[in-house]
Amino acid sequence: MQKPNPNRNPFRNPFRNTLAYILIGLAILGGFTLMTDGGSFMKASQKITTSEFIRQLETDKIAEFEIQIGSGVYHVRGKYQPQKSESKSDDKIVEVIKGDSKTQAFETEILPNDSMLKQVTDLAEKNEIKYKSIPESSAGIWLNFLPILLLLIPSFFLMYTMMQASNGGGKGVMNFGKSKSKDVSKQKVKVRFSDVAGADEEKQELVEIVEFLKEPKKFTALGARIPAGVLLEGPPGTGKTLLAKAVAGEAGVPFFSISGSEFVEMFVGVGASRVRDLFENAKKEAPAIIFIDEIDAVGRQRGAGMGGGHDEREQTLNQLLVEMDGFEGNEGVIVMAATNRSDVLDPALLRPGRFDRQILVGNPDVKGREAVLKVHSRNKKLASDIDLKVIAQQTPGFSGADLENLLNEAALIAARFNRKEITAPDLDEAHDRVIAGPAKKDAVVSERQRKTVAYHEAGHTVIGMVLSEARTVHKVTIVPRGRAGGYAIMLPKEDQYIVTYKELFEQVVGLLGGRAAEEIVFNHQSTGASDDFRQATAIVRSMVTRYGMSETIGTVQYESDSQPFAGRRYGTEDHTSYSEQVAYEIDKEIHRIMNEALMEAYHIINEHRAQLNLIAEKLLEIETLDARQIKALFETGQMPKADESESEEPVEEPTDFEESKEKSLQEDPQKESDISQENE
Repeated sequence: MQKPNPNRNPFRNPFRNTLAYILIGLAILGGFTLMTDGGSFMKASQKITTSEFIRQLETDKIAEFEIQIGSGVYHVRGKYQPQKSESKSDDKIVEVIKGDSKTQAFETEILPNDSMLKQVTDLAEKNEIKYKSIPESSAGIWLNFLPILLLLIPSFFLMYTMMQASNGGGKGVMNFGKSKSKDVSKQKVKVRFSDVAGADEEKQELVEIVEFLKEPKKFTALGARIPAGVLLEGPPGTGKTLLAKAVAGEAGVPFFSISGSEFVEMFVGVGASRVRDLFENAKKEAPAIIFIDEIDAVGRQRGAGMGGGHDEREQTLNQLLVEMDGFEGNEGVIVMAATNRSDVLDPALLRPGRFDRQILVGNPDVKGREAVLKVHSRNKKLASDIDLKVIAQQTPGFSGADLENLLNEAALIAARFNRKEITAPDLDEAHDRVIAGPAKKDAVVSERQRKTVAYHEAGHTVIGMVLSEARTVHKVTIVPRGRAGGYAIMLPKEDQYIVTYKELFEQVVGLLGGRAAEEIVFNHQSTGASDDFRQATAIVRSMVTRYGMSETIGTVQYESDSQPFAGRRYGTEDHTSYSEQVAYEIDKEIHRIMNEALMEAYHIINEHRAQLNLIAEKLLEIETLDARQIKALFETGQMPKADESESEEPVEEPTDFEESKEKSLQEDPQKESDISQENE
C-alpha cells in the first residue's frame, strides 16, 4: 500500500499559482462579455429598426410594447404575436442561441417628436395593441457602467493578490521600502555567552557593549562615548554569528537582525529606504542593537567603476554611512556586523565613529578547541576513555564549526553501528571523514597501484619521522578517501603563530617525499604527487615573495596574503607590483628551493631505505598505521604489542546500504516485522 505524501497539501490554495490567476481572469472576462453586447447567448430580445417597428405595427405582428423616455430618444421594448412553428425543439434551441428573427421579444429606438409618437399610438389603437409609457429611469447612466464596474473590481482584486504573493506574502505593494529585519529580542533566544567557547577575549569586548546599554551611567560618568559599531571579522565557522546570538540572548534591549543581501532588491532606491526604515525602528526602541550579517554584500568599496555612480548597492552603502555617523547622529543604537571579507569593505565604513571596534574572531588555539569540544559534547554520550584534550591537540586549524561537525559525525557513526556511546574508533573515523571524506573500500585498485601508493605514503612517513622537530606523523593509510588514493597526516607539536625558514623547508621536503620514494623504488613518476606539488609550490612562493626568506630576492614583499577582488583591480593597467625581470628572478628562486628540497628528500629516503620498505609492506598488509605503530616500526622494526585498547573492534564501514540494513535486523529482529507492516 502506497503511503500518502506528508508534504502534499490537498487543500492547497489555487490562487498561489500564476496560471490560476490567468484562467480566472479570462473566465471573468468571458462571462461578462457574454452577458453584455459582445455575446449572443444571453440576448433576451432582437434589435430592430424604427421602420421595421412601424411596418410590424401596421401588419399587426406585435402583441404589446412599452415606451420609456431616455436621453434624446425613446426606448421601445415589446413582444411579437405568438406564431405557429413546425420546427423541432432542437431547432428552436439552435435558433435562440443564434439569435434568429423568430425571437419573441424585440427592442428599438424612436425619435422623440410628436408626429412619430402620434403615428405609433394611432397604429396601436387601430390594431388593439397594448402599450404603456414608463418614466425616465434615474439610474440609467449607472446601469450602463455596471458591467464595466463588475469586470474591473475582480481584476483589481486579482492584481492586488498577485502583488502580495510576489512581494513575500504579508507584505503589501507599498511595503518595498520597509526593512525585513527581525526583532530577535521578542523571541526566545537560548544562546548565552556560556555557550560560546574558545573566544574569551571576543566575549569580553561584547560583554562590555551589553553592560554599556544596560548601565550607561557607569561609563558616561567617566566621559566615555558609546561605541557606534562593532565589526566581527574572521574565517568562516569561527562563531561570529553565534556571538551575535549570545549578545541577543544576554542583552535586555531590542535586537534587530538582518542580512546584508536583504537590503538590495530589483527596484532602485529600495535598499536605501530599507536602511532608513531599519534605523528609524531601532531609534524608536533605543537603546537597541542592530546586527547585519554578511555586511560585505552591501559594504564593498565604492568607486570600482562597475555599475556607475548610481549603482543601487552604492546608494545603500551611502545611506548606511549617513545613518551610522551622519549629521543627526545615532544616539543609543549600536551596529554589529559580521563578515569574513573585511579586506573588501569600504574604508569609510571602517573608520572610528562608525565601526569603532574591529574584533578578529579567529580559529581557536588548543585550549580554545578543548573548551569548544566540551560545549558541543554536553548532549553526547562519550566513552570514559575519550580525552577531549587529546582530540584538541589532534585538530590544529579546526574552527568551531569543524569541531562541532567532528563530534556530530562521530555520533552518526556510533548510531550506525547501534552503539550506546561514542567510542575512540568512532572519533578517529570521523576525523578522517572530515579531513579526506568517506572511505572507498569497494574501489577496485590493482596490486601495482596499491604498491605505488604504499611506497608513496611510506616516503612521506619516513621523512616525517626524520624531520620531526616541528611536526609528528599521526596516521598513514592507503585506503582511498575522496580524491586521494592514500594520505599521511602530519600534525604540529604545538600551535604556531610564527614559522621559521627551517620549518617551512622541512614541510616542503616532507611533501616531496612521496615523489622521491616513487622514483627511487620504481624509477618512474606518477600523477599521485600533483597535490603535493601544489602545496609545496605555494609554500615556497610565499617564502620568496611574502616572507623575505630568499637571499637573491631580498627582504621585499612582492605579494600579499589578501585576496584581490574586482573592485580593487578593475581598470588598472598593471596587475603586478614588480617588473618582468623580478618575476623571472622569483621563478628561478622558487625552482632552486624546490630542487634543494627534492634532493634532501632523495638523501633521507636512501639513508632509511630499510624503514621505507618495512612501512610500505606493513601498509600493504593492514592498510592503516597509527602514530604508535609507525614509531615502533621505524625504531625497532616490529609492530608494538597489542594492549587492551586495541582489543576493541575497529570501525568497519558496511559495504552498502543492504549490508548495513541486514546487520541492523540481525541485532533487532523486531524491526523486520515493523518494516514489512509499513510496506503493506
